[in-house]
Amino acid sequence: MMTNEIHTDPNKRHDFVLLFDVIDGNPNGDPDAGNLPRVDPETMQGLVTDVCLKRKVRNYVLMTKRENGTLLPGYDIYVKERGVLNQEHQRAYKARNIEVGEPASVVVPPDLISVFAPNGEQVNLPNGFSLEAEESDDTWILRYSGLLDAGERREAIKQIGESLGKKAKDFVSKLVQGTKSRKPTAEEVNSAQSWMCQQYFDIRAFGAVMSTGVNCGQVRGPIQLTFARSINPVVPLDLSITRVAVTREEDAAKERGMGRKALVPYGLYIGYGFVNPHFAAQTGLSEEDLSLFWEALKSMWDLDRSASRGLITCRGLYVFTHENAKGNAPTHKLFERIRVQRKDGVEAPRQFSDYIVTVDDQNLPKGMILTRLAG
Repeated sequence: MMTNEIHTDPNKRHDFVLLFDVIDGNPNGDPDAGNLPRVDPETMQGLVTDVCLKRKVRNYVLMTKRENGTLLPGYDIYVKERGVLNQEHQRAYKARNIEVGEPASVVVPPDLISVFAPNGEQVNLPNGFSLEAEESDDTWILRYSGLLDAGERREAIKQIGESLGKKAKDFVSKLVQGTKSRKPTAEEVNSAQSWMCQQYFDIRAFGAVMSTGVNCGQVRGPIQLTFARSINPVVPLDLSITRVAVTREEDAAKERGMGRKALVPYGLYIGYGFVNPHFAAQTGLSEEDLSLFWEALKSMWDLDRSASRGLITCRGLYVFTHENAKGNAPTHKLFERIRVQRKDGVEAPRQFSDYIVTVDDQNLPKGMILTRLAG
């Protein structure tokens, strides 16, 4: 039985199979092996981590959920490339007006006004600190929000010392040390956690540990992925390349520089995933979120092209939906209905047509629905 809507219902359990292949590319480099494609050393089957797949889903959401260049509300990404997670937690505390310390303010002494507000223009201060000028006179007020944890306070004071000098640093440090800190209550942590789930797609989908620094708790993600593994062994290649530009100035007289490029000639990979409706209810995963996730699995490589990755293509996406949230059939039995076999006579696969993919959609267990989204 096929359908176009049941697979986007977050109140149902879903188990899915993802097929993709790579031609002359590196689908997931291993930094411990000189960025060579990841392999199982015993079988030489290629591996692609769940983290790699989730990164591509996150990138797809960031690129597609925009209007006029602005990210749509609720579709921010928590685990950003080069992001700072505690700063994301801080956003939740500010949005919910949760103070982990007492706010404080102090009048800037005359000898420091020229440091904090040269020529009447206030300098940029780290998050958590602000300057305000009193309209009635030339008085400036330095305010501390009380929202920073211990690590953030230390970093902020360090930044002030580096940019404004030791005297300004000592002044701010004295202000902060005079305030009291406290732990947020369980209700406040839950409130911050709820805000994080509403704001970030990947928290609703994959969950997150948000108890570091500014505590927003932790949630288990309803969508989980396994490593993807190639059907047959792959041959990781480490190729030498030449380039006409050299890196170092002392090598400018050389005619060319040398570089490396890692790839597999071909690999067909299969990975598995699961959607848990109980966790979906906790994170607020919506029907639109789940639809976006399926869309990302099908199209994320088209928006993530690079010379190093070669040609990566989604070759199949099969979703088994359970009528009962607890499940109507064992997951491994469902996955066994998707069979991938190398064709007879093909010793070194180099294209998708070297394989036969068989989907057994007959006599499904009672309460089960199979939706073929790709392949």
